[in-house]
Amino acid sequence: MRKTVIVVSVVLAFVLGSLSPALVSAQKNMNSTFGAMSSAQKMEKKKTLYQRLGGRKAIEAVIDEFVNIVAADTRINKFFADTAGDPKRLKKFKEHLFKQICEATGGRCKYKGKNMKEAHMGMGITEADFNALVEDLVKALDKFNVGETEKNELLGALGPMKGDIVEK
Repeated sequence: MRKTVIVVSVVLAFVLGSLSPALVSAQKNMNSTFGAMSSAQKMEKKKTLYQRLGGRKAIEAVIDEFVNIVAADTRINKFFADTAGDPKRLKKFKEHLFKQICEATGGRCKYKGKNMKEAHMGMGITEADFNALVEDLVKALDKFNVGETEKNELLGALGPMKGDIVEK
């Protein structure tokens, strides 16, 4: 696309070069605008989702909000009652969530906890329970104005866990 714009601009500059200096100036501005847009787009594509989400502090803030929302959600808070009531378990739970999200979004973390099937076995989690959890995550992401693209990419990265979590 950029090469096409440059070729067209060169031809226009040659053909219209003898015309108004304002046209030549407009053509130069067009070149620099297209060049800047493509550079910005290239830079954005090089960033990982982890970086676009804001890194550790931003993800931890979303996790804290998410855990608070889940704790107040009577549809699913029973699954987290033991964890929420124990500060050590809660801290470990949040760290596991962070590492999962970090790894899934291209950060330099490695989740070393239980796999999702093992961690949720026997809990009787239904699709409705899972969907409630996703709704709560979306609320937390929305509170921090996470962009739609990043939100959808994150949900897409975490979505495949559903088959290992839902039992009914």
